[in-house]
Amino acid sequence: MKRINKLFNDFLEDEKTAGIILIICTIISLIIANSIFQNSYLEFWKTPIRLQFGDFNFFNHHGEPLSLDTFINDALMTVFFLMVGLELAREIYIGELSNVKQALLPIMAALGGILIPAGIYAYFNYNTETASGTGIPMATDIAFALGVLSLLGKRIPLALRVFLTALAVIDDLGAIIVIALFYTQDLSMFSLGTALGIWAILLILNLLKVKSLIPYIIGGIIMWYFMLNSGVHATITGVLLAFVIPFGDGGKNTKSYQLLSALHHPVSFLILPVFALANTAIVIDSGFPELFSQPYTLGIFLGLVLGKPLGIFLFTFIACKSKLCVLPSQIGWKQLMGISFLGGIGFTMSIFITLLAFDPVMHYDYINNAKFMILISSLCAAILGFTYLNFIYRKKNI
Repeated sequence: MKRINKLFNDFLEDEKTAGIILIICTIISLIIANSIFQNSYLEFWKTPIRLQFGDFNFFNHHGEPLSLDTFINDALMTVFFLMVGLELAREIYIGELSNVKQALLPIMAALGGILIPAGIYAYFNYNTETASGTGIPMATDIAFALGVLSLLGKRIPLALRVFLTALAVIDDLGAIIVIALFYTQDLSMFSLGTALGIWAILLILNLLKVKSLIPYIIGGIIMWYFMLNSGVHATITGVLLAFVIPFGDGGKNTKSYQLLSALHHPVSFLILPVFALANTAIVIDSGFPELFSQPYTLGIFLGLVLGKPLGIFLFTFIACKSKLCVLPSQIGWKQLMGISFLGGIGFTMSIFITLLAFDPVMHYDYINNAKFMILISSLCAAILGFTYLNFIYRKKNI
């Protein structure tokens, strides 16, 4: 048990540092995007990426090379989703989600944190061209949320941190499902069928107990290419690949554990910071106070700051009162409310869904304004959650 606690605490320390780096990258990107270097900085992220083998361009998307920011969002973020998938598989097989009764509490919390914010956004944007952004306020950013929680130190019980982690992981799964179902365009059945066929082959290798990671990685890269050209977002490849990586007993000698360990630092300290730099190049003009009068930005703000805590708390309360599950001994309703506020920190996944929800050419202003509102909303949620939890734990002298 001590070894498990140490591993989890080490993980939290990494998340705290990763959260701080994300904040620094966001501030840097905002400053440059609103400086005299604005044009060159924005153009830099549109630099074409080419990897030629004769006439074949591997990073080719609908006949054109990927730009640098699209490469980051479609290729590098696939590695992020691979790590999320490996963490999710771990939780399902041997973690908090391995027992139905244990899993039901964060599942219900996550369900409320998905449906209520989506409902709030849909209410303000019903039958408008911004209705496609309904998925934006649905997900919790695990790095930022755990980073804020870690700032409170050892006063916070481990059970509360584990609950927030499970909640965020399930939230990510919900976001992945939403991306797969609702943000798919120009579906190519040939490319999709080829990608799923490769996944089936990798699954067979898993069942045959092939433990070398090489065929899975090579197969995953080829599967990513066909998924990229299928119309289904290419990052889904990461999650699918995670569930065919040999898991075994989940110990240190298993390929799933080794790959997860190998990915954690590159994702936290390279991929996500680069994602933040590329996607928070937000131009702030003099009309930004008017954002709160726009249906889509208002839906994002209320969805994250109000909808998230309301949905998480309400669905958990209903589940416990109906005796479907019980709160852990170290978590009371006051503590749960604090975690519910932190659930409103969207950032990475919210920005990611924004990029899928709106056309980058036709709706550039929507994307820019939505990103800015996501930053404001996540900051408000972080301040609310931190202040509230700091108050109740200081009051209890814990």
